Amino acid sequence: MSDPDLNLLLALDAVLAEQSVAGAARRLSLSASAMSRTLTRLREATGDPLLVRAGRRMVLTPHAQALRERARHAAHEARAVLSPSVTEPDFPTLRRTFTVRANEGFVEAFGAPLIAALTAVAPGVRLHFAAKLEKSAAQLREGAADLEIGVLGAPAKMGPEIRIQALFRDRFVGVVRKGHALEAEREITAARYASFGHVVASRSGRASGPVDEALAALGLERHIAAVVPSFPAALAVARASDLIALLPASYLRNGQASIDTHRFELPVSTASITVSQMWHPRLDADAVHAWLRRIVLDVCRREAPS
Repeated sequence: MSDPDLNLLLALDAVLAEQSVAGAARRLSLSASAMSRTLTRLREATGDPLLVRAGRRMVLTPHAQALRERARHAAHEARAVLSPSVTEPDFPTLRRTFTVRANEGFVEAFGAPLIAALTAVAPGVRLHFAAKLEKSAAQLREGAADLEIGVLGAPAKMGPEIRIQALFRDRFVGVVRKGHALEAEREITAARYASFGHVVASRSGRASGPVDEALAALGLERHIAAVVPSFPAALAVARASDLIALLPASYLRNGQASIDTHRFELPVSTASITVSQMWHPRLDADAVHAWLRRIVLDVCRREAPS
């Protein structure tokens, strides 16, 4: 059996409410002949005459009378489902958990102000920060994540349908422990930078990157003594050794690492990076999700280093 034509539902509601072909035609902005054809289709679909003549007027059959209230409710629900949502969220009573895929560095740098900004408006909202083990849109597509935050990389990895909004631009800086030989140097040369061992943060385990390419252009090569999976791990290693860590400036915001570390600008030029938020288009019209995206954007642009 083929599925019924759901366009007939509104026509059925009009016929049963008006109890008149002419009245139903006016309600649906149809001609009388078009409405008559529609009534014929309704009779075929329901297996009942629905509207029959009684003297000079039309009356509903018993089956039509039984359908009248159900048709009215069904038509009302159909219109509601297919109408734009205009209801403003009730944030003080909102209860919702958002899953945000982000690396540890983002959570440490922006987690606290982001949570504070959200809960100041909606105390019942919860953020679930999930680890990013790979760059993939699978969890956004499947609804397992509401947002992904990070550097986009190759667009092909995310897919053409994924929505992307830039949050802020970032750059990498060098970090060493307090008392390191580089701390006292007012200007660190590329050769001096390359002469020390380095610790690199990489989820994929890749050791080299843009800094190595810039050094190679000068005929230099740094020694990478360790590769760790996260920025917090790289900072911890640099704090306890003579290795130089390469960290995003945003991760060091608000002097988080200034007590026992020293940061410096890199002696080679590398391109800045853009940190973005990404989401699936099915959430575009979700008023609460749109509010989450605005808060994330506002917090990142306010808190990110200039």
